[in-house]
Amino acid sequence: MNIHHIPTKTILAALALAALPAVALAAPGSSPAPQTVSATTTACPSGWGSLPEANARMVQSPAVSVRTGRHACFDRLVVDLQGRAPGYDVRYVNAVTQDGSGFVVPLRGDAKLQIVVRAPSGKPLQAPDVRGYDTFRQVAYAGSFEGQTTLGLGVRARLPFRVTTVAGPGTNTRLVVDVAHHW
Repeated sequence: MNIHHIPTKTILAALALAALPAVALAAPGSSPAPQTVSATTTACPSGWGSLPEANARMVQSPAVSVRTGRHACFDRLVVDLQGRAPGYDVRYVNAVTQDGSGFVVPLRGDAKLQIVVRAPSGKPLQAPDVRGYDTFRQVAYAGSFEGQTTLGLGVRARLPFRVTTVAGPGTNTRLVVDVAHHW
């Protein structure tokens, strides 16, 4: 067969058809095969580092809870506050210590992130269970003293992280610490 005699429109149509995924050609009413998303198919954020991140703002908004989440490229720790966004100091340390006493807080993992939230907590914050996470190994409440609350985060290794504050819901805010799975 001489392809010089096939009209260009026919060649382009054949190429377009070949580029369609097989799911698009399935019979009407059939459901497509489930697709999984992994870190290899997801574009992971870049530009994070492992140096300290800080904001000196002190607030009276109390820290009321700590929660965590697993994502394709990172593990996330969230501190919920009632009111304005707090300042913070997040850094890798050799050991996380309790506020006031200076006692070392034991943490699982080969690296330790100290998270100082520049806001008080009226009561000890319940540390979430992070068994099975890719990067997190343990979360520990290290105390609240002189208007700031400290948490310890044990991580698998010294990996890049980022810190953000997020408004809402309502007048509340959240301090968010994401730690990447890989460099």
